Amino acid sequence: MSRNRLIHAQSPFAIILGCSDSRVPAELVFGLGLGDLFVIRVAGNIVAPSQIGSIEFAAEKFSTHLVVVMGHSLCGAVEATLEQLQQPTDNRSPNLRAIVDRISPAVESLVKFDAKSSSGDNTPMITPELLDQAVRSNIKASVDKLHQGSEILKALIKNDKLLIMGAEYFLETGEVEFFSS
Repeated sequence: MSRNRLIHAQSPFAIILGCSDSRVPAELVFGLGLGDLFVIRVAGNIVAPSQIGSIEFAAEKFSTHLVVVMGHSLCGAVEATLEQLQQPTDNRSPNLRAIVDRISPAVESLVKFDAKSSSGDNTPMITPELLDQAVRSNIKASVDKLHQGSEILKALIKNDKLLIMGAEYFLETGEVEFFSS
C-alpha cells in the first residue's frame, strides 16, 4: 500500500509482538509492507503493561483480529536470562534485570532440569537444546500472559474477535513456525 493512502488511516491485519533483534523485522520476515502489521518490538518479546496496552489499542481501534507473539532462535535476551539463572550477578542494570525477570519464570524449570541431567561437573553451560527449549517456553509464556493479562483481550477472545498465537522465526533458515498456546 502506498504511504499516501495510509496518512489518515490504517487497518493492519495482524499485531506482532516480536523481539527487537535487528535480524527479525516482522515486515521483512513476512514479506509485507506499510500498513499491513501493527508491530511491537521489545527484547525477548516480553509482555509488560505497555505491550498489553498497545495490543488492546490496535485490537480495538483497528479491529485487528490476530496477535502473533514471534520469538526467534538464538535470542540474546533469553540467553542472558539463562546465564543469569545459572550464574547470578548483581551488576546488571535494573532495566536489563526487568527484562530478565519477565523471562525467568518461563525458563527456570528448564535450567533446574538441565542442571540435574548434566554430567555432574557443575559447570554451567547453555546448550543449543536448552536455548531452543527456553526460546519456545518464553514464547508460550508471553502468549499465556496475553490471554490472562487483560479483560479487554479476554472479552475479544471470548467473542471470537481475537486470536493470539505463538510463532518462532528460525534465523538459520528464515522459516517461521506457528503454534497454538
